[in-house]
Amino acid sequence: MEKKRALINIDYTWDFVADGGALTCGEPGQMIEQAIVALTSQFISEGDFVVFAIDRHEQEDEFHPETKLFPPHNIEGTPGRKLYGALEPLYQAHKQEGHVHWMDKTRYSAFAGTDLELQLRSRGITELHLVGVCTDICVLHTAVDAYNKGFELVIYEDAAGSFDPEGHVWALRHFKGSLGADIRKVEQATGGH
Repeated sequence: MEKKRALINIDYTWDFVADGGALTCGEPGQMIEQAIVALTSQFISEGDFVVFAIDRHEQEDEFHPETKLFPPHNIEGTPGRKLYGALEPLYQAHKQEGHVHWMDKTRYSAFAGTDLELQLRSRGITELHLVGVCTDICVLHTAVDAYNKGFELVIYEDAAGSFDPEGHVWALRHFKGSLGADIRKVEQATGGH
């Protein structure tokens, strides 16, 4: 029986990727746009479950732990929460389809305080494909939670990015060596499109 899979598209927003973003990873995030869009397009066209797991914060939330760590970012109702580049129009064109799902998250992991696990289990999904930013923060925390919940993992090294090149490399090594993830390139999955 073929495994059911889902693509979890993590935090690829204007605030995290654009030059003027509030907490941008800059060029490393911008360089993966084409790969993320190609892979997302493929998953959508094949009818796989595609989740946009997007950070959401409230203005001046003194109780959120990130308030002490980072400047305000991905604030509800601001343009900073829009998906970056060509991913935004792709999402807008398919958001009414039942297998394309926007999910707000308020912590690093897409599983923390969300119904992501229920959404995946109800569809019989066992394999998660992760892309987005930052490799060593939100992608990492989502991957660790997925591993602990028994999901198989595929991480695309050319569709994940970080402001910290050493953190990116470390996270990829951790995904493979400690979480047993399959590390791939998008061109392998899309046939070079």
